[in-house]
Amino acid sequence: MGLVKNLSITMAGAGFMVLATATQALSLNLKYETSIGSPGFGPGQLFVPQGITVNDSGNILISNGRGLNPDGSFNPNIGNKVEVFDPQGNYLGAIGEGGKGPGQFDEPSALEIDPDTGNLYVGDVFNNRVNVFDPQGNFIKSFGSFGGLIPGRAFFGPSGVTFDKEGYVYIGDFSGDKINKYTKDGELVGSIGTSGTEPGKFQGPAGVRISPVSGKFYVSDQFNNRVQVLSPEGQPILTFGKQGTGEGEFNQPIGIEVDEFENIYVADSINSRVQVFDKNGNFLTVFGEPARNASGEIVPAPALGEPPFGNPLDLTPGAFNWTGGTSYKDGKLYVGDFFQGRVQVLSVEGRAKVPEPTSILGLGIFGLGAAAAAKLRKNRQQKPAILKC
Repeated sequence: MGLVKNLSITMAGAGFMVLATATQALSLNLKYETSIGSPGFGPGQLFVPQGITVNDSGNILISNGRGLNPDGSFNPNIGNKVEVFDPQGNYLGAIGEGGKGPGQFDEPSALEIDPDTGNLYVGDVFNNRVNVFDPQGNFIKSFGSFGGLIPGRAFFGPSGVTFDKEGYVYIGDFSGDKINKYTKDGELVGSIGTSGTEPGKFQGPAGVRISPVSGKFYVSDQFNNRVQVLSPEGQPILTFGKQGTGEGEFNQPIGIEVDEFENIYVADSINSRVQVFDKNGNFLTVFGEPARNASGEIVPAPALGEPPFGNPLDLTPGAFNWTGGTSYKDGKLYVGDFFQGRVQVLSVEGRAKVPEPTSILGLGIFGLGAAAAAKLRKNRQQKPAILKC
């Protein structure tokens, strides 16, 4: 994108001053790099990857599985783990197992690592709680209570997980239509939002991220088909998006990420793509398209009770059967290919900001204006006035 300049010129007396402002210049693109995992039910294979995070060593942690047999029937011993891969995509092992007991899962969902302690917080949907593990994968504790299933929603319980700079952890309550604020020990100290369509209200807050720059909240408001931006105090600042398939439109957004320039990455789930916006909600770029069969028709998502894969699979780079959980780390965006059993890794290119013209170009032009005004004043002192009013 080219640099956009908005110039405002003020004439005052004999002198003049030029003020220049500009939007940041970005030419941002997403490029497919590799995939993590493969579709299946064995070690190192994935189905319905709901949550993704990356630790400081570059290892990728993925919430895997709904506890289903290949025929779609329930089996808590399949999936229900956090699968761990090294930066090259090699399978390292798993955290947790299926069940109802301590450290067990009945559908792991969003997950995130505490930047201070390295502890891992993982949503546990049907057990209606969050499980916490130490950096070695040892279970520490569970906490929380979240809203139950709402008719018309296939998901409930804890959704996004994010931390602020003061050490609090915020967890989306998907069916409760709010974001809960906890101490790291799991004590509930407050909440943000209620159910509704007005700014600051939610219908399924699926993804929650706190900006590393401003501390603002960025929320994918799934059934309102929009993104909401809230102040660090939880007050609504900005909403953008509506239901549709065009640029800046969504069909149930899920994952959301914010980078160090406050660019916003949104997993536009049913549209099977990722859209990117600047901090003001302006569309920047899009990546991905729906998986297709040999005839070029879009592969539908599996129905409830069916095996958790699209039929057929389309493992072409950039093809998704719904985009789901996301993670951003060091210039890479990790995107869950929900019904194709993999995570696609995208490199983020062209993120660098052009220096703000307000402070460089504006001051330079102001300097020229000031110099011209000074010269004019000097000339007036040297020459008698010819015109008088």
